[in-house]
Amino acid sequence: MQNVLIVGAGKGGTAILEILYESSVMKIAAVCDVKEDSPGIQLAKKNNIPVGSDWRDFLNNDTNTIDIVIEVTGDKKVFEEIREARGKQTVIIPGSVAFLIAKLMEDKEGLIEEIQNESFKRDLILNSTDDGMVGIDIKGHIILLNKSAAKMIGTDQEGTIGKHILDVIPKSKLPHVIETKRTEINQELLLDNGLKIITNRIPMITEDNEVIGAFSVFKDITEVVNLAEEITNLKEIQTMLEAIIHSSDDAISVVDEEGKGILINPAYTRITGLSQEEVIGKPATADISEGESIHFKVLQTRRSIRGTRMRVGPNRKEVIVNVAPIIVNGKLKGSVGVIHDVSEIQSLTQELDRARQIIRTLEAKYMFDDIVGDSEEMKIAIEQAKLGAKTPATVLLRGESGTGKELFAHAIHNASNRKYNKFIRVNCAALSESLLESELFGYEEGAFSGAKRGGKRGLFEEANNGSIFLDEIGELSANTQAKLLRVLQENEIVRVGGTKSVSIDVRVVAATNVNLEKGIADGSFREDLYYRLNRMPIQIPPLRRRTSDIPRIAERLILKINQDYGRNVEGISDQAMNYLMSYDWPGNVRELENVIGRAIIFMQYNETIIEEKHLPSLQQKQVSKKQDFGINTSSTEDLASRLEQYEKNIIQEVLEQNKGNKTATAKTLNISVRNLYYKLEKYNIEKNSMK
Repeated sequence: MQNVLIVGAGKGGTAILEILYESSVMKIAAVCDVKEDSPGIQLAKKNNIPVGSDWRDFLNNDTNTIDIVIEVTGDKKVFEEIREARGKQTVIIPGSVAFLIAKLMEDKEGLIEEIQNESFKRDLILNSTDDGMVGIDIKGHIILLNKSAAKMIGTDQEGTIGKHILDVIPKSKLPHVIETKRTEINQELLLDNGLKIITNRIPMITEDNEVIGAFSVFKDITEVVNLAEEITNLKEIQTMLEAIIHSSDDAISVVDEEGKGILINPAYTRITGLSQEEVIGKPATADISEGESIHFKVLQTRRSIRGTRMRVGPNRKEVIVNVAPIIVNGKLKGSVGVIHDVSEIQSLTQELDRARQIIRTLEAKYMFDDIVGDSEEMKIAIEQAKLGAKTPATVLLRGESGTGKELFAHAIHNASNRKYNKFIRVNCAALSESLLESELFGYEEGAFSGAKRGGKRGLFEEANNGSIFLDEIGELSANTQAKLLRVLQENEIVRVGGTKSVSIDVRVVAATNVNLEKGIADGSFREDLYYRLNRMPIQIPPLRRRTSDIPRIAERLILKINQDYGRNVEGISDQAMNYLMSYDWPGNVRELENVIGRAIIFMQYNETIIEEKHLPSLQQKQVSKKQDFGINTSSTEDLASRLEQYEKNIIQEVLEQNKGNKTATAKTLNISVRNLYYKLEKYNIEKNSMK
């Protein structure tokens, strides 16, 4: 601290004395004036500051070194005498200069105090909102974290400031917002502690279009958030705080303890249609077009009010209002309100739903509503599939080629709790054994020639937390069957060329059009894998067993083909429909689509109804009633074989009489439907009957 000697205690000296007396960097050593009754001398005595009539007594005093002499007498001779008498380390300042410096110091203190007051105000605003807030700088380090945010995240406020955002919230998208410079509104995020939040992410951009960080405002949508929020450490300048408030897409309004507006942000003007002139300094009822002022209620009760619906502004905008009191040291200072535009929330929710639907169409395209079938057997298959979708059990879809097994697999995935995760489709018959194994389970680096550096994830890993559809499961090699069995039993895979197991959570939906039981008998299919896959078998009936569904299926196919080919075909004539329903359809729905597609291609553009002449030639069913059951009495077969042939013929006959209805067939034969299905598989009637 420097010692100051003031020479001259008139009006100017007194003013300098008053300014420097409160200074923390200067000490007034003495005040001198030839007039003992001057105002400066009197003020110095009052404050126990040494006084005197001769400045020499203090300037040449060895016990108290004078660093600065402020000459305020205005006498040039005195100034020159002091300059001659001062030591080398002593600075002499004319009174006018000293007064200017002192005034500047006083202004600086005032500005610092004003900035502190402004920062304090903003702290109050941020602490009074019920939203969690996290801010990061351009490098991703946390610079702002309030109390509610720390509580939701489950972290310590002071220890978190300065850490990288991904070290605290690994799933945070704030670094992505900095890269894209785009605001993200109403995004759902699941925190590591299981808490689900909905968040708005905003890039902080200066007037020069420079990104200086990103800010997130989020709410706990699983439980009510505590109101009191606190900013722990404010490292950014005042402009950053203003950017935070002004960048929010939620409207913010602040009133004082009397209910008069003191602050709004641009989002408030956008939502309500009211300018600052219409709100600032006006009562809190100025923006309300329908409802009561929540600000006044909060000021009266000193309690927060959340989720109140009301209409604001000249356009009667429907909003949801959350208001909390601002309490400092037990005193009510005002209240802060956050206004959410209901229409924007509804629009964004609808947009999110549409986006989810689009995402589903990119992976699993079909729902149960896309499956056409009113026949009893088809209804049973659909009900079984819906039941299977609600469980994690492996589903085995059985049926001829073209019956819609993949359609069922899509629908099962979309009706399960995995519908927002991946749906992977694999045709096991389309790839060689070595390629299929590496595709399913992945491979490690160097596993074989041409393997990618770093290895490759397999389809099971890609489908983690989702579903995988294994079509033509009966075509798997013995080695691949063994690996698949491990997946189903242990929920883990081992990459080709690797030794480390990788845990996965995948729902398996398998499909086959071959007789797996016959494969077990001839040793081409593992029995233990069969029992794992066959936990929930679903038999999809062929088209010839449900000819009553052909009109509806044809109608759906015409709509699809119209979109694909740009045609406007309206339907099928009765004669043509009867022609289609009299055919066996060995290729099932896939063949029906092919026939209708060819008919539409060869139709004239002015023709809108498919006639029989448009259909290609189809080999009709040859229905012949058997007069006996085809038992050759001259056969040399043993009794068991002949009995089995006799039973097979009886089942075929009754099945034809009931037009393929298995439930009615089982009732006629007085056996259970499950037993009938077993015998159909045993005698391979599934493919040969009704022809």
